[in-house]
Formats: sequence, C-alpha cells, structure tokens
Amino acid sequence: MTSHSDSLTLSLASISPAMLALAGGVLAALVLLVIVLLLRGASLRREQAEEASFRAGESEARMAELLKIQAEMQGRIAAMTEVFGARQSELNQTINQRLDGMTQRVSSTITEQTKSTHENLQRLQERLAVIDAAQNNIQTLAKDVVGLQAILSNKQTRGAFGQSRMETIIADGLPRGAYSFQPTLSNGSRPDCTIRMPNDAPSLVIDAKFPLEAWNAIRDAGSPEAGKIASQQFRRDMEVHIRDISEKYLIQGETQDTAFLFVPSESIFAEVHENFEPVVQKAHRSRIVIVSPSLLMLSIQVIQAVLKDQRMRAQAHLIQGEVALLMDDLGRLDERVRKLQGHFAMAQKDIDMVVTSADKLTKRGAKIEGLEFEASDGKPARDSEPAAKSMESRTGLLKLRVVDEE
Repeated sequence: MTSHSDSLTLSLASISPAMLALAGGVLAALVLLVIVLLLRGASLRREQAEEASFRAGESEARMAELLKIQAEMQGRIAAMTEVFGARQSELNQTINQRLDGMTQRVSSTITEQTKSTHENLQRLQERLAVIDAAQNNIQTLAKDVVGLQAILSNKQTRGAFGQSRMETIIADGLPRGAYSFQPTLSNGSRPDCTIRMPNDAPSLVIDAKFPLEAWNAIRDAGSPEAGKIASQQFRRDMEVHIRDISEKYLIQGETQDTAFLFVPSESIFAEVHENFEPVVQKAHRSRIVIVSPSLLMLSIQVIQAVLKDQRMRAQAHLIQGEVALLMDDLGRLDERVRKLQGHFAMAQKDIDMVVTSADKLTKRGAKIEGLEFEASDGKPARDSEPAAKSMESRTGLLKLRVVDEE
C-alpha cells in the first residue's frame, strides 16, 4: 500500500501545472453545465405545473358550463313535459266529448233505423198473413172445384153460378153503392145487375142468363147431325135471349143504349165468336155486347176509373189541400235530412281534426324521444329534420340542438 501511494505521488508530481489548470477548467465547465441543466429542468417543471393548473381551471369552467346547460335542458324538458301533459289532457277531453256526441247521434240513428226495420217487418208479417189466408182460400177453392160439375148439373144451379161469378167481379171492382143486383125497372123487369154511371147518366144493364143448356147439347152431341141440330138450337136460344134483353132492359132515359150479356167462361166466349159470327153480329145490331169474365173485369176497371175521376173532380179542393200539406211535410223531411247530413259531415270533420292532432302529437313525442347533441360543426344528425335552434357554449366545443315548433 505504501508503494502504491508513492507511485500516485510520483504520478501527480509528474503532471504539469498547465494540465492541472485545464482539468480545473473542464471541471468547472461541467459543474456550470449541470447547474444550467438543473435550472432549466426546474423552469420546465414550473411551466408544466402552470399549464396543468391552467388546463384544470379550463376543464372546471367547461364542466360548470356543461352542468349549467344540462340544468337548462332539464328545465326545458320539464316544461315541455308539462305542456305535453296539458295538451294530452285537453285532447283526451275533446276526444271524449266528440266520441260521446257521435255515440249519441249514432245511437239515435240506430234507434230510428231499428224502429223503421221493426215497422217494415211488422207490415211484412201482416202481408204474409194475408198471403197465408189467400193460400188457404185457394186450397179451399181447389177442393170446391172438384164438385163444380155436380153443382152445374141443373139449370137453376148453372144460372146461380153465372150470377154469382158476375156479382163477384162487380163487387170486387166497384165501390159499394155504385151497383145494384136484381133491381126493378120502371117496366117491371128485373135485370141481374145495374151499374150507376157518373154524371147522373143512365145505368148500365148486365144480364147473366146465358143459355148454357144448348151449349152443353153441342158438346154432348155424338154425331155431326146431332151437333148441327144442337148448334141451330143454340143460335135460336141466343137470338131469343138477345131480343128479350133489347126489349126489356134498354129503356130510353133510364138505362144505357147498350147492355152486357155475360158469358161465365172464356172458352165459351171464344168459341161463340169463332163459330157463331151471325149471333155476335145480331147482338151488335141490337146494341148487346157479349162479354167474358176478363172483358167484364176490364169494363169494370174503366168504369171505376171514370168514377174515381169524378170523385177527384168533386173533391179537387180537398186534394189540393192534402197536396199542400204533403209538400209541407216533404219540405220538413228534406230540411231534417239536410240537418242530419250536416251532423254527419261535422262528425267526419271532427274525426279528421282529432286524427291530425294525434299525428302531430306522435311526431312531437318522436322528436322529444330522439333529442340529442349535435357535432361542433353545426350539422344536424338527420337531414330530414327541420331547422333547429342551437345553443353554443362559451368554449365553442359543444352545441345543444333544441327543437321548438308551434
């Protein structure tokens, strides 16, 4: 160890003063450099601390601004919720009122329709009852037709059948009092029926005593000679009967110049006109008209129309009064129908308004539900949404989009 110290001492002794001075300068430079570096590090840390403090203050300011914006947004949402609830309540009340009115009107209409339907069904039941009664009468008549041949077996019965059929046609076609059965004329004759003509004109005489025996003889003839003899007998009987009607029933000023000879069968009427033309011509010359049931019914209908026209002319002022009352009723009916149409149109308009309000409320709810922040560049999130008012913070980094529509 002593030798080592000696060698170190010798080495230091061998270093020149210039080299020591140079080494001291280098050492001083290094110390100065370290001091400068330390000073610069402290300044840099101070600047970083100041920048961090500044950034922390700025962040706190931004956070406070965000909290303020959030409070304002919550207030707006609460106000919008309150307005929406009030409008929803008003809408529900309006809808309930409209629905109550519509329900009342629909109920009234349904009640009227039900009443009308009930009346129509009642009338239909009455008509069906009449039809059932007519069907029963037809069935009864079908049973009676079976014994028709036995009923017509003698002369008096056949005459009563013709008389009964003629009376039935006249009684069904003319009002009571417009005809008389078997009246007595001024010459003592008693025709089967007389019909009073309008305007105080003479009565029309109808005879129902058709010679059916001679006609049945023609039908029952077994040979052409017997048929010829029966035809001649029928022609003579018809000529005698036509002459009797002309002499007994055609009275000047009391009866018409023409009388009816009633034939109780359409087939007999057709064969008489086809096979006994001279008899028909003699009847025309004697002012006697041969009529079948259908022709008598047609003549009765014509007379009924003439009588009805006479009554209408006599009651023209009453008819005019009734027509005036009818027109008044028709006017009131038209007015009420138009009012009902207006009610339905108003109800439809109210329904359309309610639907429009519901659509608006649905859109408002969707907009409130989809409320969100926009980017800092100010572009809306969806191009299809309407222009919105924007609120920008003092830092300019965030922007709140609030939709406010009427």
